[in-house]
Amino acid sequence: MPYLVRERLYFGGIKDAIAALTESSSTPDFTHVLSVVSSASISFITDCRPGLEIPTEEVLRVVAGEEGAAPTAAVPPGTLMRVVERAGHGLRVTRMAVPLRDTEEADLLDRLEPCLEFIDEGRKVGNVLVHCFAGVSRSASIIVAYLMRAEQKSLEEALEALKEISESACPNDGFLDQLKLFEEMGFKVDTSSPLYKRFRLKLLGQSYISGEKISSYMFEDDPGLSLESGSCQDSSKVEQRKTAYRCRKCRRVIAVEGNVISHVPGEGESCFDWNRRKSGHPYNNKEHGCSSLFVEPLKWMTPAVEDGALEGKLSCIHCGARLGYFNWSGIQCNCGSWVTPAFQIVKSKVDISTI
Repeated sequence: MPYLVRERLYFGGIKDAIAALTESSSTPDFTHVLSVVSSASISFITDCRPGLEIPTEEVLRVVAGEEGAAPTAAVPPGTLMRVVERAGHGLRVTRMAVPLRDTEEADLLDRLEPCLEFIDEGRKVGNVLVHCFAGVSRSASIIVAYLMRAEQKSLEEALEALKEISESACPNDGFLDQLKLFEEMGFKVDTSSPLYKRFRLKLLGQSYISGEKISSYMFEDDPGLSLESGSCQDSSKVEQRKTAYRCRKCRRVIAVEGNVISHVPGEGESCFDWNRRKSGHPYNNKEHGCSSLFVEPLKWMTPAVEDGALEGKLSCIHCGARLGYFNWSGIQCNCGSWVTPAFQIVKSKVDISTI
C-alpha cells in the first residue's frame, strides 16, 4: 500500500505502480501516476512481473531542445525529458514518466517543474501516485519539492514531514543539494539565477571529467552577436539597461552582467601569507578587490574549449586579444576563492560600459 502524504497525494515503489495501473478496484483509485525511473517505457514496469500487460496510448513526448520543452542549457538536445500517456484498463490513468537515474550526478533540478505541475493538476481531479523503483530517493525528492513549494517549507522541514510518514524516505546527497538550490531560488527553477548558472557549470565540469565531448549546447549565446542584432538593448527603457564588458582593444562586447558567475570571496591574499613569510616578503594585510571576472561558458569561446584541452587561453573572437583563461580543474581568484570549472576574464583586459 503506498504512503498517503497529503490529501490525494501518495508515494511509493514499483509494486504500488503496478497495482495502480492494473487493479481497477484498487483503493485508492488512482487517476494520475508519476513514474520517476530510469526508463520512460511501460516495459520497465512490466519487466517486474513476467506476463503482465498494461495497455498504453501516448499523448505527449517532450525532448530537450524541441518545441514544448522547457528552455534549459543543462540538458543535451535530444534527451527525452518526459512522456505522458493514458495507461491501464480502459486507459483510465494519466501517467507521466520522467527518466531519471538515482545517482548523485543526475539532473533532478531540470525535471522538477513539469513534475510539480503534474501533481497539482492531478490532485484537482483525483488521486496521484508518485513512485520510483524502491520509493526511497527519486520519488521522495519529488514529494519533498512539492511540499516545499505548496506549503512553503524549508528542505529540512519538508524532509522531516515526509520521514514522519515513511522512515525509509532518503533522497541521495546530489538530490538534496539540488533541492537546497530549489529552496534558495524561491521554490522554483529560475534558469536566470546565478545559483542555477553555478549548478549548470558544475554539470558541465562533470561532463568533462567523465570524458564526454564538450559541445556548445551548454554554452550561452554570444552577447556580442545579440547586441549586433539589436535583441540585447532598448535604449528607450533605462530599467532594461545592463552592464557590458568589452574587449579593451576592439570594444566588442564579450559578456554582460547576466553572464557573470558570482563566487564567495576567500581569504584574500592572506591565503598566500605563509609563502610570503617564507620568501621574506610579508603580506601587508591590505584588502584588494577581485582582479578577474568568472563567467559562464559563452559560444564565442567554443573554438578554444571544444578541442578537449584541460586548460587554455581565451581570446577575443574579433581581434584575437588575450582576455583570460579557462581551466576545467579550476582557477583561484586573487581573493582566495576557487572557481571550478573556471572561465576567467581578466578585468584589466576589458572595459565596462552600459547597453
